[in-house]
Amino acid sequence: MTTQTQHVDHELVEAAAHVARTRCRGDNHTMAAAARARDGRIVTAVNAYHFTGGPCAELVLIGTAAAQGVYELDTIVAVGDRDRGVVPPCGRCRQALLDYFPTLKVIVGADDRLRTLPITDLLPEGYVWADYQLDAEQT
Repeated sequence: MTTQTQHVDHELVEAAAHVARTRCRGDNHTMAAAARARDGRIVTAVNAYHFTGGPCAELVLIGTAAAQGVYELDTIVAVGDRDRGVVPPCGRCRQALLDYFPTLKVIVGADDRLRTLPITDLLPEGYVWADYQLDAEQT
């Protein structure tokens, strides 16, 4: 693990918190995510809970970003409803974020202990699906 703590993008945290406060209502939408694109834009999304395993806010954000023409994300954060604060991505999201954005930074921690870490620190020794794609294209 490299554990290089970087600047915390508080504007991004507040964007996710705002969406969690104003758009997460009831059991279907309980998490919000916000990501900063490389060009500075902020993209937001909410989860779509379903008993069959609906997508987390981070996964919805990947699709939302693509729909807005954003294909390179710099930093992401997820915030829970009911003032739960910043919530780290689950294992499935960590893997998907690593595959889509191997240089992505993730804001984690609580209150005054917020920090920004590389996605690789959250999934050490991770399998990068994109590496498999590159290997298949070269053969």
